[in-house]
This record gives sequence, structure tokens and C-alpha cells, in this order.
Amino acid sequence: MPKIEVVHWNPRRPISESPWARFLPFRRRVDNFGDLLGPMIVARMLKREGIDSSSAVEPRRLLAVGSILRLAREGDTLWGVGANGKSLKDRFEFTNLDVRAVRGPLTRDFLARRGITAPEIYGDPGLLIGALWTREELRGDVQARPVTIIPNLNDLRRMRAVGTVPAVEDGLVEPTQPVRDVIRAIAASDLVVGSSLHAVVIAESLGIPARLVVSDSEPEFKYRDYYEGSGRSSFAPAATAAQAIAMGGEPPLDWDPTPLLASFPRDLWGRAKQVSR
Repeated sequence: MPKIEVVHWNPRRPISESPWARFLPFRRRVDNFGDLLGPMIVARMLKREGIDSSSAVEPRRLLAVGSILRLAREGDTLWGVGANGKSLKDRFEFTNLDVRAVRGPLTRDFLARRGITAPEIYGDPGLLIGALWTREELRGDVQARPVTIIPNLNDLRRMRAVGTVPAVEDGLVEPTQPVRDVIRAIAASDLVVGSSLHAVVIAESLGIPARLVVSDSEPEFKYRDYYEGSGRSSFAPAATAAQAIAMGGEPPLDWDPTPLLASFPRDLWGRAKQVSR
């Protein structure tokens, strides 16, 4: 039976960051919550439209959510993914892609320089969370949180190394906690700050004020791509979580999800394409 593989980044890593751990045969998944959103959102889209996930026309790979363009192979379908600033000079193993939408104009330009056409349909599919779920059902019974701090996965490692990890009492939520738990915490928050891109994306999708904190590990590319893809030519990241809390959120998001929703590749499951207006 044909199957659509929703490609996402979740490699196995040593069980400890200690130097000796790499010599052990034991590995565990990274489970960075933002990289697990793709399959979750695709499944919700299929359910929303009454599409049977087993009705695929032919085996295909779909890349949805994340800075995972480097994982693409020849002929893959892309929906809302972006390039990673760390891999812009890498060798990419494709010359032809089925691009339905990209995260932002920087990714579209990156593809264009490689001879690959992408429509001017922008948006991280994480922004659809607010259209696919209500804030109340995502929050569940989690108590109100004045602020939630979610660092980028690599920034969290650096913080641990130098002893600067925020306290749980101050609002820390680690990005490797179960994806539903992270989303619940975001949905229960009055303000979300941090260098985790998808913490900001999900908060903004739910109408929750959010402020990016400059990452010490990640190039600006993916952040700028996201902000420009959601209609903003400028943004003002904070230097620290404390400064981000003092600044409060960026101006409220004004973004129409209709084109991204219409561009969902439902035809991979035998449904007619929709034309974005």
C-alpha cells in the first residue's frame, strides 16, 4: 500500500553529553519539539478534511515544518519548510522539487538560485496551529503561566555548559520535553520568549505575545525567513530572556493562513488541488 512519509529531523544522539558517551552503543532520539510538529500538523490537516491517511496515490516524501531543506531528495514535496543558515553552502542532493509553499522569501530565493521554482506562498505550517486547534484544547488543565522561556536546543546545551540555564521557577520549558507538554505550556502563557523559533511561531499562531531572544548557536537566516514570510520586514530580538520579558511581545501578527492552507498537498492522497486566491 502506498504511503506518504512525512520527513522530519529527529536523529539518535548519545545518551549523555559527556565525552565518554559517544563510545557507548546506546542512543536516544533528540525529540526537539519543533521538529516533531510536521507529522502532527499533517495528520490534523488530513483529519480536518476527512482524508484517509492510507489513501496515498503513490509512495512519496513530504517535508513539512522545520529548517530541513537539506533533507530533501529528488522529487520530494515541500510544504512550508525552510533552509537552515548553517547549511547554505552544503551540497544538496536534488535538482527538482515539488514546492507548494516555503517558510519565507529567503528560502524561496535560495531555491531560485538553484533553478528550482517555488510559489510566493509563505508561512511556517506551525502558524496553522491556531487555525487547527483552539487555545483551550491545547492548554488543557495547565495553570496560567505569566511567562514561558524556551531556548533553542543548541543554546540550551551551551547554557548547561556554562551554568546559565534559566530556572523552571522563572518559566523555563526545555524544548525536548514531550511535544504536547511544550505546546500546553505555550498555550497557558501570557508571554513566550526564547531562541526556539517554534516557540515563537506557536505562540503567535495562538495570539500570545512572543519575543525572540538572539541565538548564540543559530544563524539569523531562519528567523528572518520566518518573520518576512509572515509579513514583517523587521523584528527586534532581545539579547537575553530578561530583556525579552521587559520588552514584551512583538506587535501582533497580521497574517492570512488561507494561502498556506490551500497549498496543502492533499493531491498526494488523491484529493484535488485547491487554487489559492
